[in-house]
Amino acid sequence: MALYLLVFAVCLVIFGGMTALLLLSGTPRFRTDSEQLLRLFDQALDNRVDETEWNTLMGYPIRHDDYLDGVRRRAQRLMEEHGNHRRAARGKPLLDPTGQAELRALRDHLARRQALQQR
Repeated sequence: MALYLLVFAVCLVIFGGMTALLLLSGTPRFRTDSEQLLRLFDQALDNRVDETEWNTLMGYPIRHDDYLDGVRRRAQRLMEEHGNHRRAARGKPLLDPTGQAELRALRDHLARRQALQQR
């Protein structure tokens, strides 16, 4: 009987600790900022970005900043209009020349806005 109570108490402590840990730990949040978008755009323009990385960042909505979300949506549209799936895997740029020119303009606009905000 003592062994049963000991095993029961140990299991209760383990399950209680796990439950408390799960309840106290918050849900992880990913917060995209303009530096991350600029870094991704630079990598895309230099043909160093992976399509998975692009889709991960572009597919995640930015709820804390409407302007950044608009930039993200515009970049996502650029990929839909001027991108070709599996292009980067074949060693080609992620976007065609027209898409790269538009992405460069979008990147420059975002960089200028960020510079104004830092002043």
